[in-house]
Amino acid sequence: MLVSSISQLIKDKIKVNSEITIGGWVRTKRHSKIGITFIVLYDGSCINDIQIIANSSLDNYKKEILLITSGCSLIVIGKLVKSPKKLQNYEIQASQIKILGWVKNPERYPITPKKHSLEYLREVSHLRSRTKLISSITRIKHNIALYIHNFFHKNNFFWINTPLITTLDTEGSGKMFRVSTLNFKKLFLDKYQTINFKKDFFGKESFLTVSGQLNLESYACSMSKVYTFGPTFRAENSNTNRHLAEFWMLEIEMSFANLKNIINLSEKLLKHLCKKFLNNHIDEINFLSKIKKINLINKINKIILNKFIIIDYNSVIKILIKNGKKFKNQIIWGKDLSIEHEKYLTNKYFDGPVIVYNYPKEIKAFYMYLNNDKKTVASMDVLFPDIGEIIGGSQREHRINILDNRINELKLNKKDYWWYRDLRKYGTVIHSGFGLGFERFIAYITGSCNIREIIPFPRTPYNAKF
Repeated sequence: MLVSSISQLIKDKIKVNSEITIGGWVRTKRHSKIGITFIVLYDGSCINDIQIIANSSLDNYKKEILLITSGCSLIVIGKLVKSPKKLQNYEIQASQIKILGWVKNPERYPITPKKHSLEYLREVSHLRSRTKLISSITRIKHNIALYIHNFFHKNNFFWINTPLITTLDTEGSGKMFRVSTLNFKKLFLDKYQTINFKKDFFGKESFLTVSGQLNLESYACSMSKVYTFGPTFRAENSNTNRHLAEFWMLEIEMSFANLKNIINLSEKLLKHLCKKFLNNHIDEINFLSKIKKINLINKINKIILNKFIIIDYNSVIKILIKNGKKFKNQIIWGKDLSIEHEKYLTNKYFDGPVIVYNYPKEIKAFYMYLNNDKKTVASMDVLFPDIGEIIGGSQREHRINILDNRINELKLNKKDYWWYRDLRKYGTVIHSGFGLGFERFIAYITGSCNIREIIPFPRTPYNAKF
């Protein structure tokens, strides 16, 4: 049985009047008084549905077809014909309809044709991809991931699979998920009543990674241009619409590259992805624009057509202090920017994407290059309207004496970083990198207000039921 997809039909890859077989799920169904049933079917291959014309002459019309409800899965064999309706090009005149899966208790089926709130859909995450909104976002994520891989392949980067399990705290924040096989009902305690991790699976305390950066740097220091793309984890007790406990990061590292080089690369990458999306996914863009009540083309063009504003942290603080606006979070030099500050800069003051660089060293990680002023590090954040920080990066500290000082300042254990320090001892080079929050980028281009709509099964505090 060769099953065609709706996307093949829409792209005119199947000739009219051909007999085809198609599989999918029922979105809606209605009966006419003249003995014809109209079934709207979807298969997730594209934004479009296909209408099935079921005539009362079908063998199972009365016993089965009349009983079909939303959510039933079908195999349809029939003739592809031109549709007389303006809203669709084709429909299928069914010669055979086989019901593969019935919906038990149709009145309790969670995904009805009516519009559901996003909050409700999160309660049925295992079924919400059956909605046009979530399936649309999912297809977009797939294609943006392909564009990312193609972009870096064409720019001579190598994809490195960095480990998800680590013994190092990349950011130095301590907010990590522990990985352990110890029986917590019967812990191995030493004489100081602390956990003896030598009895654990890896022989020492281990965690889910917050970043693949440190491992990625080791390959950058031999293969020059590398990237990793995969899940990362943060054990932050945050319930905002911008945070997840498990999310995907694109991280790149370049040898023989400074802060300016990665600032330029980040802008080039983001513009490239937005152009690809705008050129290849206009149906999805129009659908999302309508459902979100926002002009996504203008939103995406704001990234493509505007030159990113590049401004140092000192100047940003002066702008925020002088603007006269009352912020909830106090503006003083040395503090990190909050989301309200980032939105003011991108939505109001500059009305476009902004790159802020040279942050105070106290609010940044130990591995960032210390500037000559000894107060700031060669770091940068890319800020998008509505979203805020979407990329964070820096030139990496390649001088081992300064790196060691930073490790000591933050009271990290130097021995834990022995292999990372080796990179500075054996043929050290200037190198830089950044990380892109994948879900945040997708949220921007799809007009989504909550990042939990972007990932299939969101992991947040007290929520991992699926």
